[in-house]
Amino acid sequence: MPAPGEFFGIDIRIGTVLSAEPFPEARKPAIRMEIDFGPELGVLRSSAQLTVRYTPGTLVGRQVAAVTNIGERRIAGFVSQCLVLGAMPSAADVILLAPGQPVPNGTRVG
Repeated sequence: MPAPGEFFGIDIRIGTVLSAEPFPEARKPAIRMEIDFGPELGVLRSSAQLTVRYTPGTLVGRQVAAVTNIGERRIAGFVSQCLVLGAMPSAADVILLAPGQPVPNGTRVG
């Protein structure tokens, strides 16, 4: 069980996908993205296994929720700087979490 207060240390923000492309070097099918989190955080990169429901073209311009303060992770030579969040009906299927209405990039989720 997490220590009291650990949950509130997670920084979840809303950002807009600026670019997306296939990531064939990844072990499992994935998409590389650049996501704009507004002036405070800027543009961060992420790799996500979203290929069951999304193509790179359907992601560009979409707002997504992501954890932005977990550090960097190297995936097949690509540096992922945030973790895009989604619901997982099955191990390979991800449905992105996103706001119901447009919000400014960088808006905190709380």
